[in-house]
Amino acid sequence: MIDRSVTVVIDAEKCVGCEACLQVCPSETLTMRDGKAVVTGQESLGCGHCAAVCPTEAIRVGALDNAVLDFETFSHAPHWLPPGEFPLDELVRLMRSRRSCRNFTTQTVPCNMLEDLVKIGQTAPSGSNCQAWTFTILPTRDAVQQLSEQVGRFFLRLNRLAEKRLLRSVLKWVGRPELDFYYRNYYASIREGIQDWQHTGRDRLFHGATAVILVGGRSGAACPQEDALLAVQNILLGAHAMGLGTCLIGFAVSAIERASALKDVLKIPRDESIYAAIAVGYPDEHYHRLPGRKSAPVRVWPGA
Repeated sequence: MIDRSVTVVIDAEKCVGCEACLQVCPSETLTMRDGKAVVTGQESLGCGHCAAVCPTEAIRVGALDNAVLDFETFSHAPHWLPPGEFPLDELVRLMRSRRSCRNFTTQTVPCNMLEDLVKIGQTAPSGSNCQAWTFTILPTRDAVQQLSEQVGRFFLRLNRLAEKRLLRSVLKWVGRPELDFYYRNYYASIREGIQDWQHTGRDRLFHGATAVILVGGRSGAACPQEDALLAVQNILLGAHAMGLGTCLIGFAVSAIERASALKDVLKIPRDESIYAAIAVGYPDEHYHRLPGRKSAPVRVWPGA
């Protein structure tokens, strides 16, 4: 159930009756009465548009707390940036410069930087403004290695199942081809990675990262997976600006979602889903140029 509670409070003495809050309210929670804005709706999106647009600071949204976005490792101007006032070329350069990092130094990322990354993630949009993200931080290399071992054990068991040709065939015949698909596309590389992990201790899963951030979503949100991935993109770009490297680890997500015991180890509630695992650390890589991208179909509808 999406929370639509109304927590908007309007100071009538400060309100100048400009009606700006009514124009930006997506829920039509506010109306004008005797030249003042008043709360009359029974539901609110809790987006804070009304408070942000008010020229006299007459509006407060109780559900929102500015302190949530108080960053510890950097400061930023607390003023709204109008469209068109940020250099587009620098934004695109940042997005093109971010690379998936698979070589990290052993330097530990301070926990307050990881917490600031989570806060950067929370600045993302979310469906119906649910903001139902969850974040689990593994701040040390030891914690990352413990997770890596748990994920490795999961895939060791999965590989043993995938080795059974009859089982793959039967499942495929009854309309469940996932195990056969896994065997054909991932089994061999996973086996090599497990052997490396068992014999040399090499971490081919998290690539030696010293921290991991798991991004999830609580049940009841309008579109929790999309919300989480929007937050992830913010984190990836923020990390690059901080001087950190990142890499999305899909195999870890698969293990956590399929092995409920792993959630228990991580103290993640069973009704919460994990949608991304981000390896974080100081990069041991240096690039000289910006790469291109594969061509994608672009359609304009209706056509000319």
